[in-house]
Amino acid sequence: MNVLIVHCHPEPHSLNGALTAITADTLTPQGHRVVISDLYAEGFDAIEHPRHYRNRQDSQVFSALTEQRHAFEGGQLPEDVAREIQRLEQAELVIFQFPLWWHGPPAMLKGWFDRVMVYGGMYSGSRRYDHGRLKGKRAICAVTTGSPAEAFEPAGRAGDIVRLMYPFHCSLYYLGLEVLPPQLAFGIQGGGLAYQEETAFRRHLESTKTDWRARLKGLEGESTIPFSGWDDWDEQGRLGLRHPLRWR
Repeated sequence: MNVLIVHCHPEPHSLNGALTAITADTLTPQGHRVVISDLYAEGFDAIEHPRHYRNRQDSQVFSALTEQRHAFEGGQLPEDVAREIQRLEQAELVIFQFPLWWHGPPAMLKGWFDRVMVYGGMYSGSRRYDHGRLKGKRAICAVTTGSPAEAFEPAGRAGDIVRLMYPFHCSLYYLGLEVLPPQLAFGIQGGGLAYQEETAFRRHLESTKTDWRARLKGLEGESTIPFSGWDDWDEQGRLGLRHPLRWR
């Protein structure tokens, strides 16, 4: 299996860095091919901007979607975007490794979506959701949080983690990916915030690594999060019966 890790953390020696290393060290001996897109280390430019398009379709008004489609159809995508798309096309499993910052992914990872998921290439009006270009591939988010698990329960002060993760999961499904329930590492304290004394926290870190290593070995047999599809929606994109989407 070809595995792509989209790693987004500025510190190589962080827990996120350790979890990415564990992923590679666990899957490679099993015969899987692992490629890492380390967004910070590779200096990925997360800002969509006119400077990325030298041969514009419209030189007067910049429309990102228009220029993305024009560049894709003309084989003139920016080099870093073309590289990331090639990695996605080769992958059968995509692992997103990142910390939860301000109730969402880091800005660089959001910018990766803004630039790499080019209109007309990675999706279009007719190629979305269960008709998406990446259909048949799977994805999983491995996420670290600062607050403990209890704070992310439905009535927790940090917000229901299922709802917080939904926009990211929905974006993955929008592209056609089948989404596995996330791997969540809660209570990764830092910056002066502490929920455990140091010895207990170190045990927590080691347990987090052990849990991820164990789960990696069985990912291929796991079920994905159920999503509705085109056959389930009316002309306005509504389900006949509304219900919250939860993986647990």
